[in-house]
Amino acid sequence: MPTSAASLPADIAPASCAPMGLRRLLPRSLFSRVTLIIVVGLAIAQLLTFIAIGYERGIAMRELMMIGIERDIASSVAILDRLPAAEREGWLARLERRNYRFVLGGNAQGKAPDTPSSQQFATAIADAMRPFEIVKIGQVSNPPQGLQIQVRLSDGSSVVVHARRVDMPVSSWVMWLLWVQLLVLAVCAWYAVRLVTRPLAQLADAADELGPDLKGRQLAEEGPTEVKHAARAFNAMQKRIAGYMAERVEILAAISHDLQTPITRMRLRTDLMDDGHDRDKFRQDLDAMHTLVREGVTYARTLHGATEPPRRIDADALFESMVADYEDSGEQVLLEGRVGEPMMTRPNALRRILTNLIDNALKFGTDVRLQVHADAGNRLTLAVVDNGPGIPTDQLENVLKPFYRVEGSRNRSTGGTGLGLAIAQQLATAMGAELTLRNRDEGGLEARLTMNTNAAAPPD
Repeated sequence: MPTSAASLPADIAPASCAPMGLRRLLPRSLFSRVTLIIVVGLAIAQLLTFIAIGYERGIAMRELMMIGIERDIASSVAILDRLPAAEREGWLARLERRNYRFVLGGNAQGKAPDTPSSQQFATAIADAMRPFEIVKIGQVSNPPQGLQIQVRLSDGSSVVVHARRVDMPVSSWVMWLLWVQLLVLAVCAWYAVRLVTRPLAQLADAADELGPDLKGRQLAEEGPTEVKHAARAFNAMQKRIAGYMAERVEILAAISHDLQTPITRMRLRTDLMDDGHDRDKFRQDLDAMHTLVREGVTYARTLHGATEPPRRIDADALFESMVADYEDSGEQVLLEGRVGEPMMTRPNALRRILTNLIDNALKFGTDVRLQVHADAGNRLTLAVVDNGPGIPTDQLENVLKPFYRVEGSRNRSTGGTGLGLAIAQQLATAMGAELTLRNRDEGGLEARLTMNTNAAAPPD
């Protein structure tokens, strides 16, 4: 059933509804995502704070400059006007400041000021220089937003004032302090997110370890109140599920045991019947009942867990002995490939899986092969292939469910109980392997078992 974004939890819907490009850029783990969001948010906040402070300092600098610079320039021009013409050149260096200087003679360059700040600056200087005549005010590009103001002195000579706005400088240690502050905040955010997400990771690991045997590890009930409550609830859930499954197996075992007696009595009565068609029918039904009860209990026990410990075996010898057993019973199974070295596995469970897969292949095909492929990465692939009719694509997953049989295989003499593949699937999961089915291009079915040849199976 399709799920809308509105029905998703609040912490999942935004990521799932985000554009594909954005989702590719985001880290995969919750820890990395939350840390990235917090650090990026802090960095943006730091940047906005720095911009706001710089803007405020700029306004304060302009106000300060507008209050005093025009009077300083006017006073310097008045001093030059009162000095003899021969002495003015010597006073230029004394009157020069960081944001203005004077040049005797010449003409002002540039166009009329066109920005509000430059116009305000030029107007303030012109007002302060009265009664001196302002010949021209020009704005130049170098320095940026610089002004050249040509003033006529009382003796008719000209002096050009080169004025420019000077931003308030920022000390280098301020930038280093901001970077150190951001680093401290990032470390604190990392630690806080790790403190929050670590219990989630432990809970996920414990859930992954909870296999078909239902013998997962107990979580430590410690830490903050919420974490302790979640760990306590998870441990209680494990115990309840394990209890339910144990009770289920006991019920099935009891039913199987109780059914054995009436089945045996019915079998004896069938033997006392006269030979005929009805007698054969009764015997077939009793055999089907006996098989169904036995396979049902076997499936329930595989759900309850595999108690067989993993050990190192010669897998090639195991496969050869299985093929030889089929040959002795008149069935032809070909073995292709070798492992070449000992492997760690649960041999009885592996034998049961391969037996169920081969038996299923022999029911529907005449050319059955067991293909063995070991790669350099300690991975072993076992494929049981046949030349049978295969399985409809939409039923490949369903046939791994208990008591499910393909529609064209309702007869128990050919379709079985519907538990063989389900048992193989459960045993594969219990030993840490993966069982998949696919239809071959050349016809037939391939049942592929992928497992690790080095690591031990999950602990019981």
